[in-house]
Amino acid sequence: MLTMADFVKVSPCEYSEGLGREQFVDSAIGELWPQMPRIAGPAFTVKCAKGDHLSLHAAIYRAAPGDIIVVEADSDFASAGGNVCAIAQQRGIVGFVIDGLIRDLGEVRDLQFPVYAKGVMPKPAKKEQILPFNQPIMCGGVRVCAGDIVVADEDGIAVIPKDQAEEVYRLGKARTDKDAAMTLEQWQQAHQAKIESTLKALGFEG
Repeated sequence: MLTMADFVKVSPCEYSEGLGREQFVDSAIGELWPQMPRIAGPAFTVKCAKGDHLSLHAAIYRAAPGDIIVVEADSDFASAGGNVCAIAQQRGIVGFVIDGLIRDLGEVRDLQFPVYAKGVMPKPAKKEQILPFNQPIMCGGVRVCAGDIVVADEDGIAVIPKDQAEEVYRLGKARTDKDAAMTLEQWQQAHQAKIESTLKALGFEG
């Protein structure tokens, strides 16, 4: 049976073998401190009301260890700060993927807690409205459902639908193993042959 330790060994780049573009989070959402480790985990989905972040703050006490909290947030305000990230980390949450902003970036970096977001904003949202957890949300243009597997690193964020997880992993792992077994010279030979064949099929001369 596959575990998150298996999924984290494959880059989001290789998961593109089994996923369409619609399963990759927009590049505006990225790692907020350098050289964050690749993370993988089931999505605990959160939607924050406009101008509010109560849902995310409540979620850190409800998500299970090993989860990645994925958030549809208001990008005009910070949804989380250093203390929220510290508590999430203590509770075993793997990281955050936020379609929005955070604050206290220095504290988060010192914690080495993985956060993928659009950026930072000093002004926090309010805590006045709560929305249901683990409902389908939109994050960076991707529909994310509870339990979908999220894999994120410096190259981007893949969202693997839970009912496709085994097949997508198999394709990604096969591509990873294939590339690892080839030297650069072998790759170049295969690559050039494919390029030249395609050019010929298109009638290109030159």
